[in-house]
Amino acid sequence: MAESPSSSQPILKLRGVSKQFGAVQALTDIELDVHPGEVVALVGDNGAGKSTLVKVLAGVHQPTGGTIEFMGKPVTMDSPGRAIELGIATVFQDLALCENLDVVANLFLGQELSPWALDEVQMEVQAWTLLRELSARIPSVREPIASLSGGQRQTVAIARSLLTDPRIIMLDEPTAALGVAQTAEVLNLIERVRDRGLGVILISHNMEDVRAVADRIVVLRLGRNNGVFTAEDSNSDLISAITGATENAVSRRQARKLEEVGEAT
Repeated sequence: MAESPSSSQPILKLRGVSKQFGAVQALTDIELDVHPGEVVALVGDNGAGKSTLVKVLAGVHQPTGGTIEFMGKPVTMDSPGRAIELGIATVFQDLALCENLDVVANLFLGQELSPWALDEVQMEVQAWTLLRELSARIPSVREPIASLSGGQRQTVAIARSLLTDPRIIMLDEPTAALGVAQTAEVLNLIERVRDRGLGVILISHNMEDVRAVADRIVVLRLGRNNGVFTAEDSNSDLISAITGATENAVSRRQARKLEEVGEAT
């Protein structure tokens, strides 16, 4: 059984992480912790900084400020290869699967066993073993990706990321454009990945999916932290943090007070 997040040290710790593109400040003083066996949902409106933060953690962008610690040690992720080497795997929304190849070929793409004389038998055995551990509903590992459903493709992409033996997996909109049954399949898979003791960062716009699997919900707004919630917190508080409705309400109250003062004088 995986350790409870509260009783373990974080795998990943961000403190004061900022990212600037010329005159544009995309991220400002971001703080984030991810523990073993924990699903952390990263939510926010368009332009909140979610994609930029994911790319910083994936080694695509380098932060312009702040510190990143991995397993208690300061690290610099100056390339995607370095992030994978540390133990951070990313499944982007486009999945990056080759539809003309079968499941085995996609799982081991770029990391084939005995690449000069492919060990097809061992790769197939490992593929079946991993997919069974994840209770994946894949009819055959020799099935071409083009014939699989959206949920099954997402399963293959997640399983492929596990072959690098990561400590953290980042999932970018894993249930986007999926039906109800396929969404449930992917959410169950996320829970099984968490049960393996991995940290999961889930980026999603679907609040129902987030509440179904997330242990903590981290809200970004305009490139800054804007609250940490759990599934038990009210939906209105969460939506207010995402949209800034509370800030707007405060601004309106202040404006009314100024008008009242003006009328009184």
